[in-house]
Amino acid sequence: MNTLENILKKLPAHLVREFANVPDPLLEQLEEIRLICGKPVRINCKRTEKFLTENISKDDLQNILNNLIKFSYYAYEEDMAKGFVTIEGGHRVGICGKTVIKNGEPALIKEISSLNIRFAKEIIGCASSLIPILIKNERPISTLIVSPPGCGKTTMLRDIARILSRRKIKVAICDERSEIAGMYNSMPSFDLGPRTDVLDGCEKAYGISMLIRSMSPDVIITDEIGKVTDINAAEMCSVAGVSLITSVHGNCRRDILESPISTLVKNGTFKNIVYLSSAEGPGTIKNIECIKEAAHDS
Repeated sequence: MNTLENILKKLPAHLVREFANVPDPLLEQLEEIRLICGKPVRINCKRTEKFLTENISKDDLQNILNNLIKFSYYAYEEDMAKGFVTIEGGHRVGICGKTVIKNGEPALIKEISSLNIRFAKEIIGCASSLIPILIKNERPISTLIVSPPGCGKTTMLRDIARILSRRKIKVAICDERSEIAGMYNSMPSFDLGPRTDVLDGCEKAYGISMLIRSMSPDVIITDEIGKVTDINAAEMCSVAGVSLITSVHGNCRRDILESPISTLVKNGTFKNIVYLSSAEGPGTIKNIECIKEAAHDS
């Protein structure tokens, strides 16, 4: 529970006292701490939620955010404009409040009204069953992870990076949202293996080409592909002979065929499509679709 203890140190004393009364089995399954001004704290666990008793004040929210980012507003300025910050340990803090617009784009969130502390999970071995389809003839195979929100796609990508890297495969992660690696002080917060390079906070449209040119990877791993510029970058991987493992929100094949990445699916960019659910917890593999041509890649 070191991770939780580190977070609790940033919370007001009255909340720390409340958390002391939450049963350990519930805390061990903790996924989110949700804080809304004027409302009691809500904690979301694996398959349940619990409300604490004391309400959160506006000052509580501001003090919690100050402590979580160590008062380093300049360092987190760009992320905060997007509505979140990634803190030590790779955990993401979502932020709501009054948005300040400059030049037609969000530039700042002030008057904080709610925070959502999402705990990043590392489940070593959760992708082990995918090894037979991820590697063929000692080469990584392009794979798409399809998952609804909260079903463990980022956790799965983390473990895939670790597995491939430990099998003498050069892995590069384009971590646009700083969620896969959780980089902090130049180091990842999770075990990504000994051959994994991380480009943190860079849009996929730029990051994928930068990694291809500078790091000579065998495979690039990234999360939540979907924009038109992402698709162009994915096609660049195919041209360069670099495998791509990424994810998209969805539940079934129809969802992805109706999404912006349908072209990539139809043209065979991905040789495997893995569908996740939360039926038995995050990272549950619901179905695997393998494209036969993968066996003949050279």
